[in-house]
Formats: sequence, C-alpha cells, structure tokens
Amino acid sequence: MRTAPTILHLDMDAFYASVEQASKPSLRGKAVVVGGLGPRGVVATASYEARVFGVHSAMPMGQARRLAPNAAYLVPRFNFYRSISERVMELLRALSPLVEPLSLDEAFVDLEAGGVACDERSARLAGVKLREDIRAVTGLTGSVGLAASKMLAKIASEEAKPDGLVVIEPGTERAMLGPMSVRILPGVGPTTGDHLRRAGIATVEEIVEAGEDELVRLLGKAHGHGLYAMALARDDRPVVAEREAKSVSVEDTYDVDIHDRTRVGLEVQRLAERCVRRLRGAGLSGRTIVLKVRRYDFSTLTRSETLRGPTDDPAVIREAAARLLDSVDTTGGVRLLGVGVSGLADYTQEDLFAQAGERAVAEGPVEEHAVAQAEEQPSLAERRWPAGHDVRHAEFGHGWVQGSGLGRVTVRFETPASEEPGRVRTFRVDDPDLEAADPLPLVLFGPEEGVGASGAGSQAVSSVPASLPKSWSGSGGGAARSRP
Repeated sequence: MRTAPTILHLDMDAFYASVEQASKPSLRGKAVVVGGLGPRGVVATASYEARVFGVHSAMPMGQARRLAPNAAYLVPRFNFYRSISERVMELLRALSPLVEPLSLDEAFVDLEAGGVACDERSARLAGVKLREDIRAVTGLTGSVGLAASKMLAKIASEEAKPDGLVVIEPGTERAMLGPMSVRILPGVGPTTGDHLRRAGIATVEEIVEAGEDELVRLLGKAHGHGLYAMALARDDRPVVAEREAKSVSVEDTYDVDIHDRTRVGLEVQRLAERCVRRLRGAGLSGRTIVLKVRRYDFSTLTRSETLRGPTDDPAVIREAAARLLDSVDTTGGVRLLGVGVSGLADYTQEDLFAQAGERAVAEGPVEEHAVAQAEEQPSLAERRWPAGHDVRHAEFGHGWVQGSGLGRVTVRFETPASEEPGRVRTFRVDDPDLEAADPLPLVLFGPEEGVGASGAGSQAVSSVPASLPKSWSGSGGGAARSRP
C-alpha cells in the first residue's frame, strides 16, 4: 500500500435532491425526496433535511411519505443529473488519467498518477481545489476523502459528509478503524453484520482479535480472508480508469399488476426499444438478450437468448425479447418487467436479418408495428406532468410541476437564478400554452469567470466529527484545517 494519502474519493452530497434544490429556489433548505412516486416506488435520494425525519435511499416511498408528509416528492430527471455528472467527471479527469466512476455522483481518483499530489499537503490542496471547482461549475457540494487506499478514502469521504474533506494519514489507519462498526467495511451488509454480531463481533478491532481462522470459519474462505485483511487496513486495489460495462438494461415497476397478456407484450416491446436507445447511446451492441419478469407473488424469473453475433438492431432485440416472453407464465399478474443486453461489444454483427429469424424486408418498416403505435405522441388531454419536471408557459415563462391530477396541473414559475420563490399557477392539463421544457443550467458561468454558485444543500460543517482520532484532519466549507 502506498505511503501517502493520494487516493481521492468524491461523493456528491445527496446528489439528486441537491440538484433539485439548486434548480428550485422554493425548495432550498426544505425536505426533498426524489424517486418513484407510485405505490411501489422507492426513494432514490433524500435531502439532508428529509433525512432528519428518517427518510433514506431505497426506502419504500409510502413509508417515506408517512415519515415526512410535508416533504416535496419529485420524479427523477436522470438526463439532467447525467449532464451535471459529466461536468464533475471532467474536473476529475483534469486531475488524473486514473478516474474510476462508481455512479453518477461518486468516483475514485489516483492523484499520484496525475502528478498533482505526492504527499499529504499536496493531496489536501488538490482536494480543496476540487471542491471549490465543483461548487463553481455546478452550484453543488461534494465530500472528499483522501487516504492511501480506496477502502480508506471511501470511509473518509463518508465521515466528511456533508460538504467536507477528511484526510486519513498513513500509519493511523488501524487506530482509526478499530472502534468502528464492522458495517463500515466493504462487503459487510445487514446479513453478514448480524452473523458477526451473534458471534460477539461488533467492531473492526473485534474482527482482528477474533483472528483470521475464526473469520474463515464464520464466513467461508474467500470472504473471511478478505474481511480480515480489510480489518487490518490492507487494500491494494488500484484505481481502474475505465470499468467496462457488463450489460445495458432497463426495467419498470408497475403501480398495479398487469394481467392482460397483450399489455405485457407491448410493455416488453417498449422496454426493448428503450434498451436499444441506451445501447446505441453508449456506442455498444450485444449478443445476449435478457428478459426479467417479477410476478404478483414477488417471484422473479429471468430468461436469456444468445444470438450469433452482437447487435443493436431494435427489431432483433424486440423479437428476441418476445420469444423469451413466450416461455414465461404471467398468469396472476406482473409487477415488474425488464429487458437487458449483455455480452457487449463495440461493433455490430453484419448478418442481422439471419439473427432476426429470416425477417422478410417486404414486411415493411418495423417502426410501424404495435410498439410504435403505443408510443405515439399523446394528445394534449393525455399529456403527463411528472412532479418536479420542467415546463414553459407562453405567458409566465419557465417553471416546474408541483403536482397534477383531476385534469389540472400546478406549476411554480421560478428558475435557478430566482432570488425568491416563484409564483404558483394552476392550468388545465391540455392548456396549449403549457409545454414540457429542458432544464436550465444551475450556474451561468464556470470557475474561469470567477463566479461561485449558490447551490442548495451547501453548508459549512465542522471539519472532523468529534469522535475521530486526532490523526484525522479535515476541512469544511472549503477551508483546510487540522484537528489539534
């Protein structure tokens, strides 16, 4: 393991919710929950104000509403989040060629490989500048952890939340990890944690005291050896610049079980189309088509078919998905459907017609079949207005949907640059003056113009929690300082 804290882990603070707060002045400082709003929806992200009430990611949305009935509940805008994530990743790649994204809002960076850090001081300066640049470019805050390994850098960024920076100095790792819960270690989830607790092991130090042989006996050879090494702060995993995608998939969960077999078929075809769009957007093709079906009783079935060569042809993937559906009994209802493509490649098999079952060209354009009919542009009266999404009115300008129902849609007219919460108006859902709109940028200028941002969710916090050892040092609100 290296001898300087030059592995950086960035974790954006409550990313989706913070983007929504930065976009909507009326929500800044308020409880915001982003996720699926149907009866079976789950929380994707909750703002720190919502977390006070016990709301957290992966929680059923119904439970979140009971805990925080007055929070703002919004439908995710993933394309917008992705565009902001790309700007953050550009800043990371300017630091080093070794950037390992884990998700839209999280990544590792090897600062030493980029030549920007070789010791604790230079690493800290790079972390402080990164946080300042992120705020200037996006209006948002991120928490940074710096350590000599990926595991420790991730632990440090978690301790830095929200809006802080924590450095773990080499040589202090064992003392820092010892009193922490075993759940802090990668791979220790609720099940493993409970298993260890029943064996009298609750802290990382108790893992070390139990010994490697006992860990192997409790958890098996591979997991036991790995967990013992992590408890000793041993982690030699390198930062990997590009993590190759193994599959591309999409899925939908339905508020009401689908019983009609024809509707199930149309949904599978629609998902196949979406999967192809994502596949082509990534410049990929694939050989194996996968269908996922979760039935009314929560049982989940997967079926797959491997083609002769990789493809991104929508007709080929639709027809394969339809064949897979034929082998699945949907009697009783379906609550979730998904279509995916694996065995990815960056080229496409030429013989697409053979893969499609010798489709005759004379059949006409595949886009004219039932899926296209199901996805035609809705009439004005059929338009949907997802909560939180952007709209524009011919008279009132840009705004966002606060809610809709009973033929009405309520809009708050404000922009990220608004100094005060905007005014609220209600319209008929078929109002011809109201239309969906693209999101507005959170900030107008980048750091080269010297313009900072006033994004939501940004708050200065004490540099290091009081419970951390003196060897830890951190910063909050962009100012670096060490604990005495």
